[in-house]
Amino acid sequence: MKNLFSPIKFINIALLAIAPCLAHAAGNYPDKPISIVVPYAAGGSTDLIGRALGESMGRYLKQTIVIENKPGAAGSMGAQEMVRTRPDGYKLTLAPHGIFRQPYLQKTRYDPIKDLTYIASFSTYDFALVVDAKSPIKTVKEFVDYAKQHPDEISVGTPGRFTGNQMVMVELGNATGAKLTHVPYKGDAEAITALLGGHIKAAITTNSILPYMEAGTARVLAVASKQRLKAFDGVPTFTEAGYPVVIPSPLGLAGPKGLPAEIVEKLDAAVAAAVKDPVFLKAIAAYGIQTYYMNHKEYAEFAAKTFAEEKDIVGKMNEDNK
Repeated sequence: MKNLFSPIKFINIALLAIAPCLAHAAGNYPDKPISIVVPYAAGGSTDLIGRALGESMGRYLKQTIVIENKPGAAGSMGAQEMVRTRPDGYKLTLAPHGIFRQPYLQKTRYDPIKDLTYIASFSTYDFALVVDAKSPIKTVKEFVDYAKQHPDEISVGTPGRFTGNQMVMVELGNATGAKLTHVPYKGDAEAITALLGGHIKAAITTNSILPYMEAGTARVLAVASKQRLKAFDGVPTFTEAGYPVVIPSPLGLAGPKGLPAEIVEKLDAAVAAAVKDPVFLKAIAAYGIQTYYMNHKEYAEFAAKTFAEEKDIVGKMNEDNK
């Protein structure tokens, strides 16, 4: 006699039983506060941008959005959290670019494609090549020429190994043949302090260099974006300077796998509204951050493409770290 209560049948019956509940929940979504994991410490630029996004989305959705700071694991704590999160849309995470790279560096508890639902991207960080304002180097060409004339004498600080910052340095070295020595720090702040203290010749930072540029203590030689940036007034892109170095770093919103399509669409619409919200735009402008919107379909395609490409990128950086 067959067992009518086999594990497979039991699971199927359970799924059929909860399906109407999930559909009803999606229809009424959101009817309680939503939490967004920010995988960095409170007070940093990503945290402040995440809070501004949450406030804007909350106004659109007419619901409270709570920020949960969970720093560590190279910004992948939010992605790890999604693995054990119920797909009801009430717990989400910011998804920094590094989550696509981390699985190639160490064993992770998440798969960036199988374990996450991508909702939308909303901004991007920019990478800038910087020297001390007192440095005689005034252009990228002068920087490259000096590096070629003085092999291994150019030390370049970044916020750490395997960051997008380091990737800018690697790509510039590959494009020019210049030999650059990587000096990893724990963050932009340490790298900038080392630069201004004369411990390194250059640094590759994010938008956190802006106050120093505006104060006249640091000189930005180029940015690794597709086009010139308003925040970096008068600074050329690497491409304009003749070097094909373009490293995007989108920041987006993601949820656990299996997030219902109706909920994804509502959240995507909220992000789309946020990137046009004057309050949100004013908040990110204070940090020189630009919007970079991709809808859920575009963002999912970007995630799959980026994860596939990161294997080769990590290989390049491994060579640089030897």
